[in-house]
Amino acid sequence: MDLVLNIADQYFFTPYVYPATWPEDEPLRQIVGLLVVTNLGAAFLYLVLGSLSYYFIFDHNLMKHPQFLPNQVRREIKYAMCSLPWISIPTVALFFAEVRGYSKLYDNVSDSPFGWPGLIFSMISFLFFTDMCIYWIHRFLHHRLIYKHFHKPHHVWKIPTPFASHAFHPVDGFLQGLPYHIYPFLFPLHKVLYLGLYVFVNIWTVSIHDGDYRVPSQLVEVINGSAHHTDHHLFFDYNYGQYFTLWDRLGGSYRHPSALEGKGPHDCIRKLLAEGKLSNGTNGHVDPGDKANKHE
Repeated sequence: MDLVLNIADQYFFTPYVYPATWPEDEPLRQIVGLLVVTNLGAAFLYLVLGSLSYYFIFDHNLMKHPQFLPNQVRREIKYAMCSLPWISIPTVALFFAEVRGYSKLYDNVSDSPFGWPGLIFSMISFLFFTDMCIYWIHRFLHHRLIYKHFHKPHHVWKIPTPFASHAFHPVDGFLQGLPYHIYPFLFPLHKVLYLGLYVFVNIWTVSIHDGDYRVPSQLVEVINGSAHHTDHHLFFDYNYGQYFTLWDRLGGSYRHPSALEGKGPHDCIRKLLAEGKLSNGTNGHVDPGDKANKHE
């Protein structure tokens, strides 16, 4: 994160905001700068990626589903935008430790113990490490003593839109993001690659909430896509993984996507329309409160 902070200092904070007498490497200034950069960056990624996915990928027919809530999109955005600043506080503490040199992040490929092969391996290991950690954190958040306090708000969205991707309780959001931040304290990682992976993580998080259930047949059993994750929202105890189905298979929580078996949200909508129980309007829900929250 020091790369982003240095750019912000050079082009914004130093010339326009802070007095010249306040050194760029002064700890308090770095913390303030990281808070600003982290909040603006998180909001930008969320709103831009969410909007692109919502308008160009998300199937708006899903809004006819009985469990799609009134004003759901607005509620998802509001919840996420209220949570992100709180999530940023502990996150900035980790970014600050990175900036102060306590992580294993490095600037040049030559600094890697294994050169280019090490850089490529770190990208792969980052995905598998974070996928493993998020699986167990996510499953922990579903424990009956924990769930109602922290993870329950995210499961309000039974038929999520891309804007549900970051609509978490702050504790939930921070815990599920923690593996991304602790990886560079445990393993060497190139700074630019770290930023690239950070953007990728946000893209992926949006994508598994985008309602596009298409998955290449060769990857259905391997990749945890939107169809898999939608079943997690609908059926609660399945498909906890982030990128892969590996840990769900090992943990006995894998469920083949219902959308790929003719039993998904679109099939439900088509059936209700055929039976005349659903209007052709944008939102055809009936009694959304109780139905949408039956697992709460």
